[in-house]
Amino acid sequence: MSSEQSLYEKYLLKQVINASGRMTALGVSTPREEVAAVVNTGLNHYFEMKDLVNKTGAYIAKLLNVENAVVVSCASAGIAQSVAAVIVKDNAWLLENLHAAPLEVPHDIVLPKGHNVNFGAPVGTMVTMGGGKVVEAGYANECSAAQLAACITPRTAAILYIKSHHSVQKSILSVAEAAAVAREHNLPLIVDAAAEEDLTCYYEMGADLVIYSGAKAIEGPTSGLVLGKKQYVEWVKLQSGGIGRAMKVGKEGILGLTQAIESYITQPKTTGQEMVDKMTPFIASLNEINGVTGRVVWDSAGRDIARTEITFDETVLGWKTKAIVDAMKTGDIAIYFRGYRANEGKIEVDVRSVTPPQLAIVAERFKQLFSGEKA
Repeated sequence: MSSEQSLYEKYLLKQVINASGRMTALGVSTPREEVAAVVNTGLNHYFEMKDLVNKTGAYIAKLLNVENAVVVSCASAGIAQSVAAVIVKDNAWLLENLHAAPLEVPHDIVLPKGHNVNFGAPVGTMVTMGGGKVVEAGYANECSAAQLAACITPRTAAILYIKSHHSVQKSILSVAEAAAVAREHNLPLIVDAAAEEDLTCYYEMGADLVIYSGAKAIEGPTSGLVLGKKQYVEWVKLQSGGIGRAMKVGKEGILGLTQAIESYITQPKTTGQEMVDKMTPFIASLNEINGVTGRVVWDSAGRDIARTEITFDETVLGWKTKAIVDAMKTGDIAIYFRGYRANEGKIEVDVRSVTPPQLAIVAERFKQLFSGEKA
């Protein structure tokens, strides 16, 4: 029995085929061997943690050609601590008493209304944890630079921009345009780019703090990265003595993410075309099923990620799409998809974390489902 099999059996865990992508609910990603090795080394040694934070941050900043960087426990923690950082700055009393901040302390965080999303938890919850108050600019389907600027008052602490497929894409100002508004009003711009693949472009567009998930595109351990202007990142670091204490990252996470970033920027990445090549036989199998249509689609947020879009003819199949998604989770192997458009009769398959044999299992499971066979 392999160690993998014994782990599932020991804890009575269900095996999973992750066709939904780098999702927190499924453990996000699988780090490279060299990253796992560094995590193991970190677990088995001691460090002066402040020294570790500063030295790894400086190393990452040099790798990415940015002013400063710090590893945090996850991207959500990065949002909370970045918000707290721009409110508290280096005020020693406020650092320890953020919960009792006087009303005159600027704490409004302005973001496009279409960016006030739930990514697994609400953006507003993270802002509130950091002592901020969300102020929505524009409308759910529109936010211009002028509409963003119109919401800025003396109580504004920062502008927040959520770069994500969860956010509204159409008629929303760009990061560069948001940065211009921030500069004009002498405010910091915080960009949450949790799942984004380019680790420098938003900084280069003028963001003061940029937040990434360490476990998504970078494929590190559970962790987050905050990079940006030197002073702002130093204020984020100070939060380890404030709200950051409740969301601290361990030595293994810091070292693992540092190695993961180095591997990420030096090793070849899987291209969208390679994803297309991988999914082509799978799409052909899907299109053999009456009432099922598969095709290639590209990431709605503009990343070089190709996915399989599956459209179900609910009348032909006699199944509602949401019921199909739920049923695929109930076999001996739980199969997860991107189900955001299930109400339209469509789902997506993210092939980055799926092997070709697993894709064959998925196609066969669909055939079984619609023929009434058991998984």
